[in-house]
Amino acid sequence: MMKPVFLIGYMGCGKTTLGEVLARQMGLRFIDLDEFIEARQGMSIVKIFDEMGENRFRELETEALHEVAAMTDVIVGCGGGTPCHCDNMALMNRAGITVWLTTSPERITDRLLLPEQKCKRPKINTLPSDEVLSLVVKELEERAPFYSQSRLLFDSTDIETARATERTARRLAAILKQED
Repeated sequence: MMKPVFLIGYMGCGKTTLGEVLARQMGLRFIDLDEFIEARQGMSIVKIFDEMGENRFRELETEALHEVAAMTDVIVGCGGGTPCHCDNMALMNRAGITVWLTTSPERITDRLLLPEQKCKRPKINTLPSDEVLSLVVKELEERAPFYSQSRLLFDSTDIETARATERTARRLAAILKQED
């Protein structure tokens, strides 16, 4: 049995894309924390933010994180803000292996501006496209003290194709097998 692996990093860094492939390669279950919360609440993250506010969302997120932190054989794709609230980073570091997925602000912005991505992101879905990069840079700087508490740092730039994602996931799987 393997302790949970928590993939952290800014939105658009590849937590879900890489996490799903990594979990399949390692024979583990993938849990997208936002989808886990949506299933529990019966509404989208955007709707939770709109109807309940960010503070209530963060409470729900921490409750969900406690639940998945008690599981084994899971790869957890966390929300971009998850490590920055409610001592969540300490919880994840105690419970399992934290991996900070990194790529450039420009690459993150390109991914976030894809129409299927922008519409489901509460922080940017109403922001003009030309303002997204400056938001990414600002928030990456603010979140770095939390993200940098991660046990591992891993470059998630090369996940633009299925083949590249498979290759990148194999690299990360090899590292994780040494850590466990």
